[in-house]
Amino acid sequence: MRVEVLGGVERRRRWSFEEKARIVEASFVANTSVSAVARRYGIALGLLFTWRRQAREGRLGGAEPAPVFVPVVTKPEPASAPCVPTLPASAAADEGPRRRRRAGVIEIDLGGGRRLKVDRDVDAEALRRVLSVLEER
Repeated sequence: MRVEVLGGVERRRRWSFEEKARIVEASFVANTSVSAVARRYGIALGLLFTWRRQAREGRLGGAEPAPVFVPVVTKPEPASAPCVPTLPASAAADEGPRRRRRAGVIEIDLGGGRRLKVDRDVDAEALRRVLSVLEER
């Protein structure tokens, strides 16, 4: 038995921000066909339209945006405030048996009527392994 692996042209390419910007700029030139620009650079028309949209939205891929930090202010809980959150009477009536569940239990709906319940202290790696096995079934 003989097996041959035929090499082909690599279809994926990593485009630098400068290359993307140059191609998008060329596609916005007056009296220029967007599909002709895509053919000239050997890219899919849909990819060029995606880049054009990203350029309009300022998300083409230049410098990564700086992380945004939101200030957090913590205040001590007043001594007279109850520790358990209270629900309006109508919401408490809607909760029914769900209200009696143990705090800290996470319920994961797996679809098909299957649910997995784990304690809040479950080992993340063990849960990942269990979910991957269940996903294969």
